[in-house]
Amino acid sequence: MRLKEKYNSKVLPELMKKHGYKNPMQVPHLEKVILNVGISAKLKDTNIQEAVLTTLSKIGGQKPVLRKAKKSISAFKIREGNVVGMSVTLRKDKMYDFVDKFVNITLPRVRDFRGIPRKSFDGNGNYSIGMKDQVAFPELSPSDTDKLHGLEIVFVTSAKTDDEARDLLEYLGFPFKKS
Repeated sequence: MRLKEKYNSKVLPELMKKHGYKNPMQVPHLEKVILNVGISAKLKDTNIQEAVLTTLSKIGGQKPVLRKAKKSISAFKIREGNVVGMSVTLRKDKMYDFVDKFVNITLPRVRDFRGIPRKSFDGNGNYSIGMKDQVAFPELSPSDTDKLHGLEIVFVTSAKTDDEARDLLEYLGFPFKKS
């Protein structure tokens, strides 16, 4: 069963019952998933930029957007207009496919994995998780990834509180650490 179908058939009724929603439109849902990589420390190395570009396009399934510096900061050796990061925003079916793959394939492949932290919510119902390297993703073979870099993943939900968002993500299969 695909994750979107699981949400509609199982998660929606469970959340309605648990939180006492009267209308299915009140139930929180995933709006988008953002994959983000900052590369400001490696500005001069074009090989790093190419590696990040290919990695994000393989993981996200679409071409990343280049993020450029808005201001020059001499202390960090950044000039206005330099590429300082790349990001991919996933919505609809691609988003649900990514979340399904992330929960069921990628997280179990992470070394010494004991669950994802419960405290990474932002207060508005959005969840962020950082990964030290990208080799756990099934689209990337270890022989292809000679340049390792970090990756930030943000799950944006329509939930008003962190508790509602945590319940949503738990019902979708996110393996949170036990308290």
